[in-house]
Amino acid sequence: MNLLTYEVSHSPAAEETIEQIARHVSQQLHGRVVAFRLESCGCGIVLKGRARTYHAKQVAQHAVMVATDMPIVSNAIEVKPSEGIRKSGIT
Repeated sequence: MNLLTYEVSHSPAAEETIEQIARHVSQQLHGRVVAFRLESCGCGIVLKGRARTYHAKQVAQHAVMVATDMPIVSNAIEVKPSEGIRKSGIT
């Protein structure tokens, strides 16, 4: 597969397939990535959502890689540790 010429179809069937993959991966993440979704662009897919750790972001990317052979153009999952949680000893 040549990534430079690979194009993701924007047909309703392709969009439904991307949504099915997103639902499947979301179930595997067990809530580690909030608002997880996949968006198609001209040459692949983009991962979106919010995670508390970089590990969760990485797990999401790996799960998508296993679920589909479509190229991942970008992992745009935002990593933001939980607001309001204080670590002991840090002032």
